[in-house]
Parts: sequence; structure tokens; C-alpha cells
Amino acid sequence: MVRDTLTADRIVRAAIELLDEEGLDGLNMRSLAARLGSAATAVYWHIKTKDELVRLASDAVWLEVERPDLDATDWRTAAAAQATAMHAMLTRHPWLGQAFGSHLMHGPGQARFDDLSLAVYEKAGFTPADADRAAATVFIFVLGSALGPAAEVSLKRRLGKNGADAEQRMADAMAQAAEVAEAYPRLRARLGTVSAAQYTAAPDDSFAFGLRAILDGFEARLAAEE
Repeated sequence: MVRDTLTADRIVRAAIELLDEEGLDGLNMRSLAARLGSAATAVYWHIKTKDELVRLASDAVWLEVERPDLDATDWRTAAAAQATAMHAMLTRHPWLGQAFGSHLMHGPGQARFDDLSLAVYEKAGFTPADADRAAATVFIFVLGSALGPAAEVSLKRRLGKNGADAEQRMADAMAQAAEVAEAYPRLRARLGTVSAAQYTAAPDDSFAFGLRAILDGFEARLAAEE
């Protein structure tokens, strides 16, 4: 009977919620079935393995990235909008960045994103090969920029599960890092302007700064080739 009430889409949506709350380590068929009010065996009727479930959940969240209208805007505005939307999606789902290093992922959601990326940079004037390189450059930058917040979420979760005061442990580590930094002149100067907690984090607007720098570089390269 349960097999008739469950669908793959419903299972994937529940898996995304569980991944957001518990991370990759917290996802298993038993806990997912409990969330669905079902039996683990019923989940297996639709999705056979945890790896397949992660792949489907990963592909589904790519559909959250809003698509800029290339017919209504210039390439740079579209590129910035797509990259910013990707960064926001990765921040909402911090487990996805980790999944890149542990799971094989593919599907129509990510393919749609990748195809639009190529269209953006071809519109800019890059050859297809260079559009591929430009898209990869921005993708890697956005993914790397989101790893810091994702790692912090994962670390707090792990420390909390070990019965530790996660916030206090992290505050102590930040203070120790700041103490070490005092021996280095440029780091010491930076500590004079920020707190210990801020010192261990990326400076404000780092993502926007880096994205502008990359797109500035693309524009300069295109101008030089004219």
C-alpha cells in the first residue's frame, strides 16, 4: 500500500530537507522513511541506493538557480546573476559542495545550468572552447566561495553531536588562531581592525569582489581580441 502513496519526487524532497538539517552523514534510508511516515523497504521500491538518492537530490536543487533571460539582458549582468544565484543555492544546501567530492552527480538540473553558462559566455563573444573555460572558471570560483560556510555548518554539527559546546569550541579555536597570527606583521595589522571571529572568516564582500574581478578579466580579454 505504501508503495502507491510514495513517489520518487516526494522522497527526493524529503531527502533534501534531511540533508539540509543533518548533512550527508545524517542521510540514511531509515531516517528518511521515518520522516516520510513509511518503511525503508517502501523507499527502496523507488530509489535503490543512497548514492542514487544523493544524485537525485543534488540535481533537484540545481533547478532552484534562477535563469537570467539572455534576450533581455547583457552577458555580464546575466553572468553575475547566474553566479550569485548559484552561490545562494550552495549556501542554502551546504551538503552539496561536500557531495562533489564523494558522489557521482549528473542530471537535467545541472545540465540546464551548464548549458545556460555556455550560452552566457558565447553571447559575450568567446569561442565555444573559451566559453567552456570561462564557465568552468566561474563555476570553480563560486563553488570554492561557498565551501567556507558549508564547512562551518558541518563542523558545528559534528562538534554538537560529540556532546561539545560547538559555539564555544569554535570561539576558542578562533582565539587561538588570532594568537598565532600576532607573530606575523600583516596578520597582526589585520587583527587591529577586526575581531578574532572576523579574522578567521573571509572579509565582507569577498564573493562580490572576486566575481567582479573575474568578469573584469573576461571583458579585458575580449576587448584585447577585437
